Amino acid sequence: MIHVTSSCNPNFHHTGAHYINGDTTAFMQLIQGNLFKDFPTLKFVIPHGGGAVPFHWGRYRGLAQEMKKPLLTEHVMKNVYFDTCVYHLPGIELLTKVIPVDNILFASEMLGAVKGIDPETGHHYDDTKRYIDQVTGLSEESRYKIFEGNARRVYPRLDALLTQRGHAGKKL
Repeated sequence: MIHVTSSCNPNFHHTGAHYINGDTTAFMQLIQGNLFKDFPTLKFVIPHGGGAVPFHWGRYRGLAQEMKKPLLTEHVMKNVYFDTCVYHLPGIELLTKVIPVDNILFASEMLGAVKGIDPETGHHYDDTKRYIDQVTGLSEESRYKIFEGNARRVYPRLDALLTQRGHAGKKL
């Protein structure tokens, strides 16, 4: 997982700006480089829905094209995954519309960036499962991939351990 830590610069709020900027920066650096050409089996999870990546997907596609890089689906998306720590339904909806379901991993935070209860919903902001449950148009197979299947694929040792303990996953 690519995850930043706190910033020493007081101009950047650590969870409201620095983390999201770091997530976005990591994705751009992966586009600029050729890391997966040399390490084709390396996998990264970028937290917080990839920062600004889903919102600016067209920008990243265009920048990759200008840099004469392959399409993002070939250049980075066989190796890069985003988690669901986004904290509101519209953000999760955007994530699932822009990023292929095969590249989304469920994540929730108990002590996350926003620890409070949303006064509009009465639920904790970081209860991300409820947002995924509310996304319309997601098939049961897509929900399984987000909640379990993708993690088993990205983390094969986890899959092996769960299978050994009698928790075999669905075949996708």
